[in-house]
Amino acid sequence: MRIPPYALLAIAIVAEVIATSAMRASDGFSRLLPSMVVVLGYGIAFYCLSLTLPSIPVGIVYAIWSGAGIVLITLVALVLYRQVPDVPAIIGLGLIVAGVAVLNLFSKMQAH
Repeated sequence: MRIPPYALLAIAIVAEVIATSAMRASDGFSRLLPSMVVVLGYGIAFYCLSLTLPSIPVGIVYAIWSGAGIVLITLVALVLYRQVPDVPAIIGLGLIVAGVAVLNLFSKMQAH
């Protein structure tokens, strides 16, 4: 069964957010289980990310991956660590989302 490229990209994003969230819990890689989650999560993220590149242009892939990751990790930090973004942070996140949307909606880039 072939997994669609955007589904692989979604898996990569979720794996990266899980890994980044576990990084704080790893306490500088001094705790085994969270450290293993970090390594496994980033491994899955980069593997799935690499599988999207033959079908989706690298600029589009990276924009979606990094933009969605930034927004999702901000939400995770809000829920898990009570790190509330201030107004400039929210504006910045909005600009990132707008930039990714513009790139996806109006760019004519193609994968080769």
